[in-house]
Amino acid sequence: MTDKTMHITLRPNEKIYLNGAVLRPDRKVTLELLNDATFLLEAHVMQAEDTNTPLKQLYFAAQVMLIDPDTADKTVMIFVEMLGKMLRTFNDPIILEGLRKCIDLTEQDKIFEVLKVIRGLFDREATIMGKKPASAKEKKTA
Repeated sequence: MTDKTMHITLRPNEKIYLNGAVLRPDRKVTLELLNDATFLLEAHVMQAEDTNTPLKQLYFAAQVMLIDPDTADKTVMIFVEMLGKMLRTFNDPIILEGLRKCIDLTEQDKIFEVLKVIRGLFDREATIMGKKPASAKEKKTA
C-alpha cells in the first residue's frame, strides 16, 4: 500500500464514476483504490436539468471532464470559456476568488478540487440571485 491508497464504501446500487467507467455494485462494497484514479460519487453528480445558475453550469462542465475523459479536451475549452465570462460578469469578491482558484486548480489538472470549490460557492450565488440557499438535503445531491 502507498500513501495514494483510498477506501470508498458504496451502498447497494450507488454509482461511482471511475476513470470514465460507471460502476454500480449490487450490494454494499468497499473499494480500495491503490493508485491515483479520477472518480466522482453519485451523490456529487449534478443532472443537466439542475444546471439553472451560471455556477451550476460551470460545475456541470467540470463534472463532464471527470466523468468522460474521452471528451475532456473539448470540455475543458468550454469550461475555460465559461469561467472567463463569469470572471467578467460577477463582481462579488468571494465568488471571484473562488473562480480564480478554479483556474489554478484546472491548470494543475485537479478537477475534483475544482468541483469542491464551485460547490462551496452555490449558497453565495443563491444569495446574490435573491434565492434561498439550498437545504442540507439539497446540498447532498448537488
